[in-house]
Amino acid sequence: MAYGTIMNNESDEIAVLSIDDAIEAIGMGRFQRRVLWAAGFCFIADATEVMLLSFLSLTLQSEWGLTDIQTSTLTACVFAGSLVGTLFFGFFGDHYGRRPAFLLACALISLFGLATAFATSFPSLVGVRFMVGFGVGGLVVPFDIFAEFLPTSHRGVKLLHIEYFWTAGSLVTPLFAYLTLEISWRIFVVLCAVPCLISGFMGIRLVPESPRWLISMGRHYEAMSILRRAATANGIDPETLFHANVTLKDEKLASSNFLDLLSRKWRRHTLFLWGTWVGYAIGYYGTILSVTRIFDEDATNDAQNDNVAPLFNYQAIFISASAEILGLIVVIHTVESLGRVPSQVMSYLFGGILLFILSILSTVTLNTAALTALAFLARAFEMMGSCVTWVSTAEIYATELRTTGHASANAMGRLGAFLSPYLVGGNNSMLAVGSIMLVIHLFTAFCAYHLPETKGREIGHASLDDVITDDDKNGNEMTYRYGDGIDIHMKPSEKRGGKFQDRKPACITAERIALLDGLGFEWSPQEQQWNKRFEELTEYKEINGHCNIPTNYEANKQRTQMKKFQDGKPACITAERIAVLDGLGFECCRVETRSGAETNLANY
Repeated sequence: MAYGTIMNNESDEIAVLSIDDAIEAIGMGRFQRRVLWAAGFCFIADATEVMLLSFLSLTLQSEWGLTDIQTSTLTACVFAGSLVGTLFFGFFGDHYGRRPAFLLACALISLFGLATAFATSFPSLVGVRFMVGFGVGGLVVPFDIFAEFLPTSHRGVKLLHIEYFWTAGSLVTPLFAYLTLEISWRIFVVLCAVPCLISGFMGIRLVPESPRWLISMGRHYEAMSILRRAATANGIDPETLFHANVTLKDEKLASSNFLDLLSRKWRRHTLFLWGTWVGYAIGYYGTILSVTRIFDEDATNDAQNDNVAPLFNYQAIFISASAEILGLIVVIHTVESLGRVPSQVMSYLFGGILLFILSILSTVTLNTAALTALAFLARAFEMMGSCVTWVSTAEIYATELRTTGHASANAMGRLGAFLSPYLVGGNNSMLAVGSIMLVIHLFTAFCAYHLPETKGREIGHASLDDVITDDDKNGNEMTYRYGDGIDIHMKPSEKRGGKFQDRKPACITAERIALLDGLGFEWSPQEQQWNKRFEELTEYKEINGHCNIPTNYEANKQRTQMKKFQDGKPACITAERIAVLDGLGFECCRVETRSGAETNLANY
């Protein structure tokens, strides 16, 4: 049986392909472009539903006489809905399929987006917009579908292409506002619901279920059928690529839940990812709201409280929004060379600094050109950081947790977005806004710095590069994880070959031991470390003529272990090690000076 290669269809040998190999085999072509357009219109919908808030809230504040808190609540309710929605759709997508989650999200946004135009009171509008936000919470799913159809060699750049659609939504929203707000805000919200209607129809016709998800559910036949359709769409003969002797590797995964994100395997990544998303969302949406506020000329002239309709500088807002095109182009051409982590850290740092400067200058100058230039640069860097964060998140988690993990991170982002209108609202000075945003951007860069680098890795394999160990002294299971997907779980006795050598049942064979030995696999790193420190102790004795190590040296922990051993208590030292130390004349006493060799022993 052959693994990872496709045999000639005249051969009788069975070829077993992993889903990664199968996706690589169909390549990048028309099929992925179809999925891109369907998922892309979801991103346009997401952008329009978010961007319209900055216009709608200020318009209704004037028309309905809303207070500052009500105005902020009108914006925040959408993000509150999306926070709940992301958690729901994450679970739904992992357990019932990516495609049903995608279509349900589109239906909710379209229905309640249109219903917004018929709201007649503040409570009814808040309720309708909450449900729009609930649907927006599911728009992470089409992004994951697109990611799961991409070959590893194309994934980084192609995932960023979907951000062009977000930018398109950011640009058409001020255009819709310019054309319709003076007529009626109800026409404005109807226009903003159209992209999601288009996405839903495209999803029904063009987007199949993810074969990665089908494989994880054990539905091999359906997965192979979709792969054959994808190959045909890309101009490849499916009978040659996936002939009768080709089968997909069984990669059925154990069921997962939200708590798995906080398991030992994923906890560190999850917490830093959540921190990155909270900070990115406050920074990104806070920048959008701040720019709109700065270029609301009536607010600038303190006429907002007179119930006068806001007078937006549409030209400045449109120019600053177009910066997302520049940011996207830059990140597409640099993300594979710089990597995911450096790109995020740099973008969030510069974005925060520029927004801080913009906030300060907006209080001391009315030079529109200077403010527009700063807003342009700030939004460009915000776009760069957010794009890479989306890509990195989809790449970090394994298939069984991808939608749940991405949705939970998105929920943290929606929480940050929920807070953003209160942080940049009219009751806060722009100096305070800029200072808060700078601190938040620094926090975001810190969290992004601690994320795993996923550049060039198979999707979902980022955490496999971490070596997670419990102390040998506790007798806990130790797990070694490697970038090629090998997970080796061993008890300390198994690491020393105890079970196998003693002819006891063990999950390792002589062939596997030989392969690991050939790679130079270290079976007992603690033993190796002890031997290294013993050599340093021997060197100390050769230099000083004795082993009277000062009491403040960590080497004296051996004395504690020796006492435990003599008292019959669990200890990390053996009789053989005690005999070796006694033979060397190891003792514990104070001396006043330290040589270079003594300094090395501080780590013993």
